[in-house]
Amino acid sequence: MLAMDQGVVEEWLSEFKTLPDSAVSNYAATLRDKGALVPALYKVIRENYSDLLEPVCHQLFEFYRSGEPQLQRFTLQFLPELLWSLLSVSAARDPHTSGCIEALLLGIYNLEIVDKDGQSKVLSFTVPSLSKPSVYHEPSAIGSMALTEGALANHGLSRVVYSGPHLQRENFTAQNRFEVLTFLLLCYNAALSYMTSTSLQSLCQLSSRVCICGYPRQQIRRYKGISSRLTVTSEFLVQLITGIHYSLCNGEVEVGSKALDDVLYRAQLELFPEALLVGNAIKSSLHGAALKSNNKEGARSIQVEITPTSSRISRNAVTSLSIRGHRWKRHESQEVSVEIDAAQGGMAIPEISVTGVSGERMANGDSLRPRPESDALGSASEVSPDPRGHDSGTRSQEVRRQKSVRRMVENEGSGSASTGRSQY
Repeated sequence: MLAMDQGVVEEWLSEFKTLPDSAVSNYAATLRDKGALVPALYKVIRENYSDLLEPVCHQLFEFYRSGEPQLQRFTLQFLPELLWSLLSVSAARDPHTSGCIEALLLGIYNLEIVDKDGQSKVLSFTVPSLSKPSVYHEPSAIGSMALTEGALANHGLSRVVYSGPHLQRENFTAQNRFEVLTFLLLCYNAALSYMTSTSLQSLCQLSSRVCICGYPRQQIRRYKGISSRLTVTSEFLVQLITGIHYSLCNGEVEVGSKALDDVLYRAQLELFPEALLVGNAIKSSLHGAALKSNNKEGARSIQVEITPTSSRISRNAVTSLSIRGHRWKRHESQEVSVEIDAAQGGMAIPEISVTGVSGERMANGDSLRPRPESDALGSASEVSPDPRGHDSGTRSQEVRRQKSVRRMVENEGSGSASTGRSQY
């Protein structure tokens, strides 16, 4: 550790001890302006044999115990690095170098499991119902849900999952180690939007190292740290995946992708269904998505694909209403096409008479009254001047013309027969 970094840390340790309680809030706001402090503290935590490690851990615990949100978040940003220091030392079977780190982590854990009055907290989580839309899904996109009696009975009901009360811990054991670490990661994930880019990178590195150490993938990643395998739990991996998901969506694409692959690799080896389910779901949701790889200082968020809220009823469904609507649309389109043709041709479409004369009509279109030859000839000569008329109108005109010609022939035949009889 450089002398300059050591001087920055020593100055930070001394100034908080002489700080009055009324100035804690103002002091917390000035911590973000000290750019050299955070890298120096990371170096202290990574050096397990540093003389400054114990006072630094004590100072971080005082920050968290103060109750000031900004000071608590300042401590939480070092949590991934503290967890890796603890796990690596435990794997090396050298517990004497991690006593101050264990005390810090246990202190944060015991503070978080109780409320301000000292009573045990019971955390509640509401599981979203698939029948109601959320930012993650649309019920219509899932498909038709059977309206059974059980489904109707559970419609609108929210399932609430409770966590706690948690027991206080005085030391780490093989049985409670990952129970405490999982809860600490839960507290870290609750403040992910306040974490710095360095902290998110440290979380991804922690995830990869924990999952690949002692396995063949360690040689692929070329990590030369500890080579012994670390025991993990499914709940611990799920909390890691939650932080990795946020890191992927907020600038840490490269290290986040490697970390997610490493966690899924370990989950497959251990056959952890919860971690596999969550990890594969996140990997599928991010497939082909445009992740923000350059904007690390912008607004913090998690990208989700929101389906449109429009109706998803199939347009090919044949119902009585759709048939009537199709007929109306067809008639309207025909009327509109006629008006357009008339407007483009610049002439009006004449009204074509069906019978050519007034009077009652038979079923076949013939009139009950006799029609003069002039009317028949006139009706036969009626042709629409618009060559772009409908085919139905052309066929009706041809039928009327043939009928008119037939009547003319019949009238001429009857007239010549009557003249021959009179001459005879």
